[in-house]
Amino acid sequence: MNWMKMPPLSALRAFAAFAERGSVAEAGDSLNVSHAAISQQIRALEKHLDVSLVDRQGRALELTLSGHRLAQALHLGFGVIENAVREIVKQGDTRPIHITCTPMFAAKWLMPRLGEFRERHPEIDLILDPTGKVVDMRKGEFDLAIRHGDGNWAGLEAEMFLPVQLVVTAAPALVAGRDIASPSDLLDLPWVEELGTTEASAWMQSRGVKGEPRGPRVRLPGNLLLEAVLGGQGVAVKIREFVQDELASGRLVELFHEEDARGYHIVTRSGVLRPQVRKFAAWLRQQGTA
Repeated sequence: MNWMKMPPLSALRAFAAFAERGSVAEAGDSLNVSHAAISQQIRALEKHLDVSLVDRQGRALELTLSGHRLAQALHLGFGVIENAVREIVKQGDTRPIHITCTPMFAAKWLMPRLGEFRERHPEIDLILDPTGKVVDMRKGEFDLAIRHGDGNWAGLEAEMFLPVQLVVTAAPALVAGRDIASPSDLLDLPWVEELGTTEASAWMQSRGVKGEPRGPRVRLPGNLLLEAVLGGQGVAVKIREFVQDELASGRLVELFHEEDARGYHIVTRSGVLRPQVRKFAAWLRQQGTA
């Protein structure tokens, strides 16, 4: 189909409204425009098609044969469009919210609180997909991501809802007898990191340390990371809130800490969010300030 020859959609909609209502006044009311605007659109449509669609000879306006043919086609066409829009909206209302976050965040922060959201919104289904990888939100598979960082992700909307403090921590036995006065003193120690991240290198660089850690590095799923640190397998950069109990009990020691300007963000694609996603985002904000 050569779309360059298609008349404007506004003109087709005005003509379809006139054909359905039988008068330019009622057509204008249905589209919330003046009857003069309807008449102007119909004349523009006739000029575009170079054919008469309305017989104006009598007291009442009547459709010509060409007008009847076009009216029937538009009735079917707009009907199909309306049904498709209705189905899409209905699917959007019932489709679960697809959420991505790291396994550690899911286990330590989100899951203990998620029951409250389920009680408040039992009609909303969720799909939680914990992964250490940074997924491409632009592909449309996920509705919302929870990411830690500075909020600068190109092409996406990001809003910090949970400011956090980073700590570098290890099992007491791993660092016993070592003089650790500066971040560079950690270069020869083993490190453990969550899959999909480069926490050790990023933290070292943020503290002005040149070069990569020289000790062995192990990357593993977030749900195994804490056990690895507790077992003395390496140093790790952690969110203080996630290891508060272990620090308080002495099972872990804090080597360094900092007031991090970064935090956890609600990340979505640009554009209008589904009502269900807006409700979940609002709940996250509330939990972040609780």
